[in-house]
Amino acid sequence: MTDKQGRTASVTDAFERALGEIRTRVCASISTITRFSIAVGYSGGLDSSVLLHLVHQYAAARNIDVFAFHIHHGLSANADDWLAHCERQCARLGIVFGSRRADLGGRHESGTEEAARIGRYAALGELCRIHQIPVLLTAHHQDDQAETVLLQLLRGSGVAGLSGMDIANTAADLLGDPHLIIGRPLLALSRAALQSFADEANIAHIDDESNADTRYARNAVRHEVMPILAKRFPGCQERFARSAKHAQSAQRLLEELAAQDLQGCIDGACLDIGQLKRLNLDRIDNLLRHWLGLRGVRMPSTSWLIEMRTQLLEAKADAQIHVAHPDCDIRRYRDRLFLTPKSSIDPSSVPPSAFRWNGEAQLPFLSYGGILHFETASQGIDAEWLRRQDLSLRFRYGGERLKLASNRSTRSLKHHYQALNVPAWERERLPLVTLDDHVLFAAGIGMDCHHFSTSTGSRICFRWQPDHEE
Repeated sequence: MTDKQGRTASVTDAFERALGEIRTRVCASISTITRFSIAVGYSGGLDSSVLLHLVHQYAAARNIDVFAFHIHHGLSANADDWLAHCERQCARLGIVFGSRRADLGGRHESGTEEAARIGRYAALGELCRIHQIPVLLTAHHQDDQAETVLLQLLRGSGVAGLSGMDIANTAADLLGDPHLIIGRPLLALSRAALQSFADEANIAHIDDESNADTRYARNAVRHEVMPILAKRFPGCQERFARSAKHAQSAQRLLEELAAQDLQGCIDGACLDIGQLKRLNLDRIDNLLRHWLGLRGVRMPSTSWLIEMRTQLLEAKADAQIHVAHPDCDIRRYRDRLFLTPKSSIDPSSVPPSAFRWNGEAQLPFLSYGGILHFETASQGIDAEWLRRQDLSLRFRYGGERLKLASNRSTRSLKHHYQALNVPAWERERLPLVTLDDHVLFAAGIGMDCHHFSTSTGSRICFRWQPDHEE
């Protein structure tokens, strides 16, 4: 075997081993796959062109469907030419080609580089959903991994950031699909190896001039920092990638520990502060990050997390603490931590909504953020009588009272909410159904028995369903 054949075989073998692992992960997470298909994120550059060539060879021998998706950012005067190039190459190989224009509007506040990345992945996720593809392959390689680790180190990232890129993972926030897997089968290969492979296989590719623009952080690291490191520390890219694997292993252990700690602290959808305080500070922070991640909340900075932990855990037992996060609200109530969705409803600004019931199973009240259901019950309000009444949906004014049963006392709504352990912030957004000044129903509590029917006709009870419970 010649040196050229050996280098080509080495790249192909590394690629096929990695793609085999990616396929195993995909099949383990999605058991309903009947015919495997692969999408390649294809920019037309060197890396993605080599990836497309390798995937095409691999798929042809295994009867796998291949799609190539190109994202047109519109940031370069050459973008139309790149699109045409990619389309021609796919036609030559017999690969299904798709393209989208990335929407960068409203995202430039995070920088052009980040805006392009967000727009690119959103468009790739959309194309994968349209074609029902379970795995998207990207051309990230060993040098990309080294740059990622170094950038994360410069940002002061923790273990999760220093883990760099995994060979396969989901990224629902980027792709818009919690089941779509991103695979990176070139992570073990250097860019130099890919360049040699492309030269030897005569693979056509384009050059994106923006890759030389050192105003972008990654390009500055690639062209100005890494060459110096590589000269002083030959093979540093491989060692950076090796460190990323060590960090990935450490991160998996942290996630296992957090899952175990969560089992000891979870109380329904809340965290028990008493149990949380049994842990040391490092384990508390690790658990809080895990808890936020499970709920789909963007990871906060270390300083924000420490401030939140201090406020929530060091307050008096009866304190009702509220910590705001861009994605949610984190609250303390009766020694429990709650994570609640952001609400756009200001109860003080929502006027009463008059309505009549005409036999509907449910009525939506958009300004109140939910749906009022009407259900038949053994105890309830006479249906025929209810049809004739001018009803109103409104939030509490204060001082309302309600009697749940004939053998129970009439109590204030505040008393009922306290007895039912309904937190104060939830009470503000739980509406009432009233007739004149009489409360017929209080969401979160129940029906007032004063209007229960004793006739033999159909009886109706109300049920309130907030939008976030749909």
